[in-house]
Amino acid sequence: MRAKIAPQPRSAFTIAKKLKITSGEIEMANTSLPLAELNLTPDQVETLDKRREWGLTLQVIAGQFAVICVLLSLWVGQDLTYSPGWAHPMAYYMVIALGIVFVCGLAGTLMRSGTRPLD
Repeated sequence: MRAKIAPQPRSAFTIAKKLKITSGEIEMANTSLPLAELNLTPDQVETLDKRREWGLTLQVIAGQFAVICVLLSLWVGQDLTYSPGWAHPMAYYMVIALGIVFVCGLAGTLMRSGTRPLD
């Protein structure tokens, strides 16, 4: 005698997985793609994935430099108060690190969002 198994409740993911969107004669396997990416060739998908990987790398670099900025902020006030004249190396390092955070963070976010490359 077989034990009866209660039916599993259907989640939105399993329902969307079973849906088939047809455009002409082509059936799509992945229905969660944005509309702009529906008609990409495999080469275009590969370049898009590489661009998104580089975007994530730039975001990680921005995050690491943000941690460095937090550490530098501990010394910047003392450097600006007690260093004579234009000799403020910690302040200069802080400005450079903040520049790297903003440039890498913005570029990484734009690359991850799938915007067109600047080439």
